Amino acid sequence: MKGILLCGGSGTRLLPLTRVTNKHLLPVGNKPMVFYPLEKMKEAGINDILVITGTEHLGDIVSLLGSGSDYGVSFTYKVQDKPLGIAHAVSLGNRFIGNDDFVVILGDNIFEFDMKKLIDKFKSVGRSLIVLRKSKNPNRFGVARIVNNELEEIVEKPGEDISDFIVTGVYFYKPEIFKYFPRLTLSARGEYEISDLHNYLIKDKKLDYSIEESFWSDAGTLETYFEVNRKYGKL
Repeated sequence: MKGILLCGGSGTRLLPLTRVTNKHLLPVGNKPMVFYPLEKMKEAGINDILVITGTEHLGDIVSLLGSGSDYGVSFTYKVQDKPLGIAHAVSLGNRFIGNDDFVVILGDNIFEFDMKKLIDKFKSVGRSLIVLRKSKNPNRFGVARIVNNELEEIVEKPGEDISDFIVTGVYFYKPEIFKYFPRLTLSARGEYEISDLHNYLIKDKKLDYSIEESFWSDAGTLETYFEVNRKYGKL
């Protein structure tokens, strides 16, 4: 099983901090933010990892992570020239993944899910799997509509309350997902949305889910960034 670690995006919600460096390199507690998802991959025994990042602060990412030998893993790098969304970034991993199953983790996601248990469930259901969690503020995320315990639809940043189950930035995929990317079109905000990919998979009954209750946060806003720092240590 391989891994894709997404470290792109413009980081505008963390300005002015991201004028200095890539948001995934900002400190959380006593280490860079990106170390948290990296450690979760290692916990799961995933050692072959593709790091996808943008052109801005690319050198900082490579300087920190290097070949991966310092961390007991092997890194390959891919550049997303323009911030065209999560789905576009994942599509860049086609050649790296080949025919392997893989996990994608957003580099600003900090969580305490049991990765080994999630991988066991992923293998047992035999199809791609997303990780859901309840949120008090679901409308700034992709939200899962569940009917009779089945995924019905993923709605990206809905304007109405349709569910309090959000889609976290932890995705387990079968390699068959790459055939769906040519169907995606740019959204109104100029991105290829991961929710659109998931909805194609739902339509073809190729997507399952796991609901987790342990800690999770995306550290991509000033509010959540300081929240995780309060949890993991003072700046």
